[in-house]
Amino acid sequence: MAVILNIETSTQVCSVSISVDGKTNAVKESHTKNSHAELLTIFAQQLLSDEGYAFNELDAIAVSKGPGSYTGLRIGVSTAKGLCYSLNKPLIAITTLDAMAAGMVARMQNEDLGNTLFCPMIDARRMEVYSALYHPDLSMQRKILAEIIDENSFQEEFKDHRIIFGGDGAPKCADILSLNNNAHILEDFLCSSSFMGQLSEQKFREKDFEDVAYFEPFYLKDFVAGIPRVKGLK
Repeated sequence: MAVILNIETSTQVCSVSISVDGKTNAVKESHTKNSHAELLTIFAQQLLSDEGYAFNELDAIAVSKGPGSYTGLRIGVSTAKGLCYSLNKPLIAITTLDAMAAGMVARMQNEDLGNTLFCPMIDARRMEVYSALYHPDLSMQRKILAEIIDENSFQEEFKDHRIIFGGDGAPKCADILSLNNNAHILEDFLCSSSFMGQLSEQKFREKDFEDVAYFEPFYLKDFVAGIPRVKGLK
């Protein structure tokens, strides 16, 4: 039985959970923008105290590795690596869209999922999203892409499948996606560390660990810093 601390910071949601043997026992999260640095370690401490665990009783730390927000991912991964180093615990990395797909499937587990695909979406600004397509068994139908959604998106898949969309990237694409009757958008579905439990447990059992010293987030796109606007400068 593994006790794992799961960390999710790839979007504006700051989320921490404890899973035991693959089941999420407790979760704390905030949807306040830019709260990750302030709340992440506080949430971890509160969860462990509430659940009756000490940090050294954890078996591993799991972190959502991206794609997603550059700053959010840096904070989450840095915190996870620091905990692993100080506690001498293994680091587990979970692809953010994989965890989202697991949460979407769980949300709809009581429905007929025949000919259904799941498309988690993370807002990548403007009309671009990070997305992938998954079957109900979480096998990947299409790899992770950074793409601009238009009226031609997913046309081949729509021919034979109903596609369930979810995540903070889905609402902004709703008008375009709703042009197809095979599109369905999950309401109020966002990233959460509570979706990571089974995936992190599986990686723990397989001893699929990361090198704490060299692990980096999966950004998908290069970070482009904005140019500061200083009065008097062009």
